[in-house]
Amino acid sequence: MTATPHEAPNHTGPRLPGGKGLGIGGGRGGGGGPMQVDPRDRAQLEIAPVPLTRVTGLFRGFGRPIGIVTAIIVVTSVVSMAQPFLVREVVDKAIPQQDVRLLLLSVGAMLAVAASTQVLGVVQTWMSTGVGQRVMHRLRTDLFAHLQQQSLGFFTRTRAGEVQSRLTNDINGMQGVVTTTATSIASNLTTAIATSVAMVALSWRLSLLSLVVIPPAVWMTRRVALIRREVTARQQARRADLNVQIEEGLSVSGVRLSKTLGAGRRHADRFASTSEELVDLELRSQLAGRWRMATMQVIFAAIPALIYLVAGLPATSGGMTIGTLIAFTTLQAGIFRPLMGLLNVGAQWVSSMALFSRVFEYLDLIPDVAAPLAPVSLDPAGVRGEVRFENVSFAYAADSPLAVADIDAVVPAGGSLALVGHTGSGKSTLASLVARLHDPTSGRVTVDGVDLRDLDPEVLARIVGVVSQETYLVHASIRENLLLAAPEATEAELWQALGAAQVADLVATLPEGLDTVVGARGHRFSGGEQQRIAIARTILRNPRVLVLDEATSALDNDTERAVQKALDELVRGRTTITIAHRLSTIEDADEIAVLDHGRIVERGTHRKLLDLEGRYAALAGIPAYATA
Repeated sequence: MTATPHEAPNHTGPRLPGGKGLGIGGGRGGGGGPMQVDPRDRAQLEIAPVPLTRVTGLFRGFGRPIGIVTAIIVVTSVVSMAQPFLVREVVDKAIPQQDVRLLLLSVGAMLAVAASTQVLGVVQTWMSTGVGQRVMHRLRTDLFAHLQQQSLGFFTRTRAGEVQSRLTNDINGMQGVVTTTATSIASNLTTAIATSVAMVALSWRLSLLSLVVIPPAVWMTRRVALIRREVTARQQARRADLNVQIEEGLSVSGVRLSKTLGAGRRHADRFASTSEELVDLELRSQLAGRWRMATMQVIFAAIPALIYLVAGLPATSGGMTIGTLIAFTTLQAGIFRPLMGLLNVGAQWVSSMALFSRVFEYLDLIPDVAAPLAPVSLDPAGVRGEVRFENVSFAYAADSPLAVADIDAVVPAGGSLALVGHTGSGKSTLASLVARLHDPTSGRVTVDGVDLRDLDPEVLARIVGVVSQETYLVHASIRENLLLAAPEATEAELWQALGAAQVADLVATLPEGLDTVVGARGHRFSGGEQQRIAIARTILRNPRVLVLDEATSALDNDTERAVQKALDELVRGRTTITIAHRLSTIEDADEIAVLDHGRIVERGTHRKLLDLEGRYAALAGIPAYATA
């Protein structure tokens, strides 16, 4: 199946099947609030249907614990039915007849039933949760690993937060499915059946009365819940808005934007307005269906009253004892909860399958840039570093124009190629093909004659290093950021790399040195400092081929000089492909290629291109060309 995740219905948060969730302790799970099938779930299943065999396949290897859990549920439901009968023995025989032995046996049996059901409930919870967590662990790690294999294009096409939502919210929702939903359905079913049988065994007359009274009570409960559900959905939407406002207004970037735009008061007013809506919705939620709820409470109060009436009239009592009456009312009160749980099965099923569908949809994605099945063996330490573009063309989508077209170029081992041109000319696209962030639509890119598509991705990452304008430092220490490139690097090697990147002196002055936390996206440091730490990380990686994607374009002149000095150290002896914003940084390149609309229109050395008085001269601002 070829999925299109960016077109899939977007769920803003996890939707646990069963509304409020289903209990698993003690084997007598309730059903939470009544549910309706969410239209978004139906739409998701129409886009990506889920075969039941695929879901059951997740539990392959767990047959024994699942069988034990099922047995525990049945045993617990049956054993718990003994309580009302023991109560009848105590009320009808032990106490009136002063039968101490029967009283002790009955009370002891009550305690034994309570203790055994609770112990069985703990065992059931432990086993079902253990199975569910192991299944979720495997699914979560498989999904994360699979998403790591997706191309950069996948993440640019997919809406922000969608990937995280499926990996966290949907997986978390599925935990409820695999650990509670199935066991709760089984528990509710066995409890309802066992309770019904026990009620008939105690009094078939009162059982017939319950058949008349229980359906309207169930119907009324569902009506009230559906009214509240509509209000609750609006509450969830407003809470989501509130969370977004918190994230946007209190993040580092959000606070910076708010302060620079003077938008703090507007953000506070907007937050207050959303919070005020939540107050109103909470009041409506509490009052929703209040009259129906009052009617329902009257019905609930009428049920035992009618039972007492039937049991007390000579014509309908059938000689019923007080103990039987107490036992029956206990059972009758307990049957409502499992019945409500069973009524939710259909909606639970659709909701559960929708969660599986969303996760399986990502697991079925075919990577645009796939790892080779039989990679070519290439030792990074022995790579010379010759890079060739052989008739390379690339388009970001099948129906979009070519971003680069018919590119032929050779960068000798240890040589340098600079790419220049106006914005949108294809410079960054061409450079991205060297790091295999994308694959050419036609033609090929090679290193030492080996097509990049034939190299293992980890080997390619050791051969080709990238320093871009947009540095990314993880929210961890400087040491941890550097070790991402070389996990086995020693302390001396870390300092050596920082020295080569012209940032060792700065790090040495920090109180915590290498253990200084860089902050979210490196915000503790300036742009130039972040860039030099990133360069140190690349130096540790020691790639043979280096791609510099406008690494200094966003820096001021002084900072640029410091970073350029670090880059000069980095490029020494390496094959280098540089995307230049300032032409002064690439004057010494072995060859400069001028791109326009994805094609090379000029190439040569800096001096040769200036003498041509063509596109490059125009970029350099030569007056003679500009006035021609």
